[in-house]
Order: sequence, then C-alpha cells, then structure tokens
Amino acid sequence: MIENLPEVVDAFLLPALSIFIMRITDISLYTLRLLMTLRGRKAPAWIFGFFQGLLFVTVIRIVLANMDNWANILGYACGFATGLVAGMLIEQRLALGHAHFRIFSSRQGMALTGRLREAGFAVTEVPAHGKDGTVTLLECKVLRKHSPQVQQLVEETDPEAFVTVEDVRPVQRGFWG
Repeated sequence: MIENLPEVVDAFLLPALSIFIMRITDISLYTLRLLMTLRGRKAPAWIFGFFQGLLFVTVIRIVLANMDNWANILGYACGFATGLVAGMLIEQRLALGHAHFRIFSSRQGMALTGRLREAGFAVTEVPAHGKDGTVTLLECKVLRKHSPQVQQLVEETDPEAFVTVEDVRPVQRGFWG
C-alpha cells in the first residue's frame, strides 16, 4: 500500500485538490460577479463572469470525464461550499457600494445627529412618532466601508437606538455629487 501511495496521490488526490481550488476560485468570482451586477458595474461584472465561466467549464469537464473518482466529486462539492464563504468574506472585506442607515432614536437623536455630522457623514433628521411617542428618525447614507464607524457612533451615543441598514445605489446628486 505504501509503495502505491505516489500513484494514489497522482491519480486521485491531486486532481481532487486542483478541482477544489478551482471551484473555490470559480464560486468566489461568481459571488463578486453577482454583486457587481447588482451594483450596475458592467466592466467588473464582465471580467469576473468571463473568468468564472472559464473555470466552471474546465472544472466540470474534469469531473464529468472521471465520474468514477469520488475524490473529484468531493473536491467539487467542498470547493463549491468553501467558495461561497470565501466570496462572502472577500466581498465583506472590499465593502463596495453604499449603505443606507435608518436610525430611530427616542432620546438621543440630536446628539447622534451631531456626532455623525462631526465625523463627516451626511444625516437627514426627521421628527417621527413611534409606538411609545416621539422619536427622531435619522437617514444616513455612507460608503459601505464606513458602516462599522457609523455603527460604533450609534452604539456609543444611543445604545438603545433601533437601526436598520440596507444597500443602496445612488442615482443622482446628494452628498456624493
């Protein structure tokens, strides 16, 4: 058995490992392509899509040509699952695009508005009426990479504020020009 190890590695494990790595790359590119498409960024979406398609065809050809090799199938499935998480981590790290914060503060609205503006963020303050009375509704749009800073300012100023965040696609004018 030990003397056959190099043959086993060459025949089963190296192709499976290659498939695993290519599939991680393929699915990571898929995730990034999808995000670029949703954000209307055509050129990066095209580039990611081209390389993702190239990798997919290469990998699926190898797997289908050797359907009796369970290591290849396992490498394909593990690479797919790992690629999903890797793509999410890459996208989170890049933090492309814009975020819209909707902050409801029942006590610290003015203070929170001041802190956010001091930090350089555009804030629209709207008086509103909630379940328990008057609240301040703050609308704040930021680059996604600044989202942690906004979240920290809200937590420090009004830990009881209700906050929602969503991705936005600016259309015209506003704080971003």
